[in-house]
Amino acid sequence: MMQSPPPHSRSATVQPMNPRIFYWAITSALAGFLFGFDTVVISGAEQTIQKLWSLSPGMHGVAMGVALYGTVLGSLIGGWPSDRWGRKATLICIGVLYLLSAVGCGFAWDVYSFIAARFIGGIGIGISTVVAPLYISEIAPAAHRGRLAGMFQFNIVFGIVVAFASNALLSGTGENAWRWMLGIAAFPSIAYTLMCLGLPESPRWLLTRKGDREHGLKVLELIEPTATSEELREHADEILASASEQTHTAGFWSARLRVPILLAFLVAFFNQLSGINAILYFAPRIFELTGLGTKAALLQSVGIGITNLVFTFVGLGLIDRLGRRTLLTIGSFGYIASLGLCAWAFFTHHFAIVPACIFAFIAAHAIGQGTVIWVLISEIFPNKYRATGQSLGSTTHWVFAALLTTLFPAMVNAFAPGYIFLFFCFMMLLQLVWVRTMVIETKGVPLEEIQQKLGIEA
Repeated sequence: MMQSPPPHSRSATVQPMNPRIFYWAITSALAGFLFGFDTVVISGAEQTIQKLWSLSPGMHGVAMGVALYGTVLGSLIGGWPSDRWGRKATLICIGVLYLLSAVGCGFAWDVYSFIAARFIGGIGIGISTVVAPLYISEIAPAAHRGRLAGMFQFNIVFGIVVAFASNALLSGTGENAWRWMLGIAAFPSIAYTLMCLGLPESPRWLLTRKGDREHGLKVLELIEPTATSEELREHADEILASASEQTHTAGFWSARLRVPILLAFLVAFFNQLSGINAILYFAPRIFELTGLGTKAALLQSVGIGITNLVFTFVGLGLIDRLGRRTLLTIGSFGYIASLGLCAWAFFTHHFAIVPACIFAFIAAHAIGQGTVIWVLISEIFPNKYRATGQSLGSTTHWVFAALLTTLFPAMVNAFAPGYIFLFFCFMMLLQLVWVRTMVIETKGVPLEEIQQKLGIEA
């Protein structure tokens, strides 16, 4: 079933990074920066909003969580505009959605207008997790694809850190500080949208969806400036041949695609069943359970953001050297050790080691799942179904993120913390088994050859 790439594969020779491709990848990855910023910036405004509009606990919860449900919707529908109108046009639309959300939140006159604006931003986040990694994977050379697509995750984490810093800087600007905290996202949204105007369309979309061979060849020439005209035509023919092989299949939900479908679902499933969102969103509460005061707990939470950023950068440096499967393995062992020690600490009241274990958990996530998830999902589907596959993985991620975030406070009330960490640890044991038995290595393999490794060639 699993086949090795042919000896003549373009992946055999590692070419230096093309600065043009690096700029394009950075531009599309900035959607991740806006994603991270938008997700966390609300933390600096939520208490003021509750008091300003005298919100009940229920309405306050809706106002805070509505973006997450917009994200689920965005990830569900994100593949359709990407296939219908193109990757570039969809990336531009993401910037417009972020801009509308930022302006809407900044000028919100009541809780309902605020909820609408946050929901629009959530849709933008969901679509960005589908289209940005997909676009990068389709323009990136195989040898550098992991690092370039992984920049989306790095920008998410960077956006989170900048949001915390921005909130701190704006917190003393008066009674409308919360409006500035939320509205300032309009500036990077405008910059991102304008930068996207200069992106080329994905050559794979041009060739397989639009049927524009001439334009597709021109973009391939920009991506591979040292290739001869004959080599470019051969590359275009490979992409078209791969797509034509897929026209006779039974569609996306077919036995032929069962392996990539299962991989996309499980990488997203295990990503959230590590407990990462629960720990990121409720870090101060977890630290307070160890006996730390509120101020110290908040300080430890800032350390989480910095740890996440540093080790995501480390993961980006390793993903094209060690490979996706290896990073998932390293991350799994880190998860198991850190979560297991957390459970032991709560059961035995050795609370002093909990902060160090949480930092180790964040480092394991950043190097493993955090770096790999969006890269792997964007690689494993054939050209014709890549947008739909990315949407599947993204939707799975956000559905479980919403469920876990909603249920975690109840879990803390119903079970001792040790049992919760033990559950997450057990799920990561299952992840390790899955990684070692099912996940293939895609490092350095051209996209059209990955489907051969997965056994889904015609």
